[in-house]
Amino acid sequence: MSRAPLSFNVVGAKVSERLVATATVMRRNRALIQRLEATRRRTDTRDWVLERRERTRHLIELGGLVQKAGLVDFTDDDRATIYGALLELVGKARSEDAGNTLGLWKRRGKRAFDIEAEGSSIDA
Repeated sequence: MSRAPLSFNVVGAKVSERLVATATVMRRNRALIQRLEATRRRTDTRDWVLERRERTRHLIELGGLVQKAGLVDFTDDDRATIYGALLELVGKARSEDAGNTLGLWKRRGKRAFDIEAEGSSIDA
């Protein structure tokens, strides 16, 4: 019994299916590798990594304070203006009346935090 030769369409279909399957497997492997690398980065406990994470968290919190104070909206997110305003604050704080200025700022900040905490506890 002789077999008829496979047509190119049938062979091409099999190769195409195999290419699609291979591409799918490669995508899944790449995603798995990326998940594993992300997990490794999150669980890295070397001292310099922990210090970098802590510094990053601190900088994010400070950026949040700039946002919370309304500087971003007030200046239309102009970084030069925000930086200039912060430099002006530092200049004021370094003046002769630094103790009073810093005390005033601290009281205002604490008062704002307290008001915010009361407002969020009422809403909850």
